[in-house]
Amino acid sequence: MSATEKETEQPVRKGSFIQENTKSLGFIAGAIVVLIGIFIWYQNVYLKNRAEDAANQMFKAEQFVGVDSLANKAINGEGGYPGLEKIAEEYENTKSANLANLYLGGIYLRKGDYKKATEALGKYSPTGSPVADPLALGLLGDAYSELKDFKQAATYYKKAVDKSTNKFTSPMFLKKLGLVNETLKDFKAAEEAYTKIKTQFPESQEAQMIDEYIARANAQIK
Repeated sequence: MSATEKETEQPVRKGSFIQENTKSLGFIAGAIVVLIGIFIWYQNVYLKNRAEDAANQMFKAEQFVGVDSLANKAINGEGGYPGLEKIAEEYENTKSANLANLYLGGIYLRKGDYKKATEALGKYSPTGSPVADPLALGLLGDAYSELKDFKQAATYYKKAVDKSTNKFTSPMFLKKLGLVNETLKDFKAAEEAYTKIKTQFPESQEAQMIDEYIARANAQIK
C-alpha cells in the first residue's frame, strides 16, 4: 500500500480538511492546471462570441495563469495588461468576466484565500458547460470546507453532483460530500455518497478504496 493510500485511511477530522484528505481534495493543489483545461473548452466553444475588448484583455491574463505558480500576475496584471480582478470588475456581465471569476476562484483556493474564493465563485454564472458549472459549485464547497462551514460545503458539493453527471467531477465531489457528511456526523448521507461512487463510477480513482469508506460510514449508522 502506498503512503498516499495510507493517508486516505486516516480519520477525517485532524487539522486542515484538505491536508487530511489529500487524495480526495488534491484537486485544489492542481486547480490552476484544471482551469487551463477548462479554458481550452471555453476558447473553442464558449468564448468565440465574447466581447472583443474583454477577449483581448483576457489573453495575457490566461498566459499568466499558466506560467506563474501562484498566479499573482494573473490576478493583478503586468506590463500594461490588466489582471483577472480588473477584467472581472470592468467587464462585468461579459462572458470573459464570468470566466475570470472562475479562474480567480481556483487561484484564491490555491493561495489559501478562501473568503476571496467564495466571493469570486459566487459571481460565476452557469454557462451550460457539463464540466465548468459543477466545477464552480464544487470549488465553492472546497472553500467552505477550509472555512470550516461544513454545512455550506455539503450543500455546494451536492449541487455540484446534481448539476452534471460526468466521470471527471462527479466521483470527486461525491467523495468530498461523503467526507463532509462524516464530519457533520450524518453517516447515512456519507454512506449514500460513497455507494454512488461504487455503483455509478466503478472505474474512477475515487472508487479504488471506496469499500473502506462505505464500511466506516456504515459502522457509525445507528
